[in-house]
Amino acid sequence: MEEIKFDLNEIDKTFARYKKDDIYDGVIILKREDGAIFNIGGKSDAFIKSTDFEDYSLVKVGDRFKVAILGEKNDEGMILVSKKLADQIIIGSNTAEKLKIGSETSFYVTGIKNGCLVSRLGLYNLVVPHDEIDIRTRNLNYYLNKQLTGIVTEIDRDSKSIVCSVKMLKEQIKESQENLFWSSIFINKIVSGKVERIMPYGAFVDVDGVSCFIHISDIAYERVTKIDEYIKEGETYNFRVIKIDKLNKKVSLGLKQMTENPRSALLKTLKVGDRYMGTVVKILAFGAIVRLNDYKIEGLLHVADATEHNDKRIYQLVKLGEEIEVEIKNIDTEKDRISFKL
Repeated sequence: MEEIKFDLNEIDKTFARYKKDDIYDGVIILKREDGAIFNIGGKSDAFIKSTDFEDYSLVKVGDRFKVAILGEKNDEGMILVSKKLADQIIIGSNTAEKLKIGSETSFYVTGIKNGCLVSRLGLYNLVVPHDEIDIRTRNLNYYLNKQLTGIVTEIDRDSKSIVCSVKMLKEQIKESQENLFWSSIFINKIVSGKVERIMPYGAFVDVDGVSCFIHISDIAYERVTKIDEYIKEGETYNFRVIKIDKLNKKVSLGLKQMTENPRSALLKTLKVGDRYMGTVVKILAFGAIVRLNDYKIEGLLHVADATEHNDKRIYQLVKLGEEIEVEIKNIDTEKDRISFKL
């Protein structure tokens, strides 16, 4: 094959009229190991690197497709072009042409200009104003090279510019999540929630974007003094819904309600009429609190059940710390109560 020579002076003259990202149709006229010579019309030839193709072995002379100007030259002075970039610009432009006010669109943040996030959607410039980003994140560098999704608020077809709001989409999603939450919440429902903030009296928990609350008394059956010994900020746990106030948008959660009360479980093992040894742990005006020695369960011994004649005070019948034998008179598993008699 006759060696093809390139007139660098002629190439330099034509290079000035090619702008970065401009799209041209053309054809491959020569294939080399490092890339292909691509004619983009008339006497203008460009160069595509072999790495620009997914499989360069399939490329052949005569292949026709669109390329985008990269705005650079190779060592031989030829204009560098890219099929891959052209495909991206065409797809992006087609997507932009279909957008309307209120449409959702995704994009990669390519830069920051005047406090705004900027991107490209094909030949369109896309801007997210500072107030429409996300008020929770003030460092704009955080968004660089990240994919975001927003709602189109303005479109100028002539200048090929699009204005988007990321905050508006997030607010719409939050509102939708909250509506779904309140329409599907019910007492005893098991929910998964992330602990947002621990307070001295309880903790705020995020459940599907809605802030709920768990009181310290609903964390464990035993007395809780340090909440962070049971739950940690930033961690996710399963909770049971124990109270709902839709009018004031409040939901109370319980962690201890996820398991059976140990006392209730023990009460189920006891039987009315059985006798057990217990210790008097408290004297009241109308009776005494007795703790069963083997079960550590406390119940009431009413003064009326401690004497047949009902003519004595309870302190005349039993003493604080005294060990006595009692009979189970009644077990109320719903109210978690047990009563004794002598």
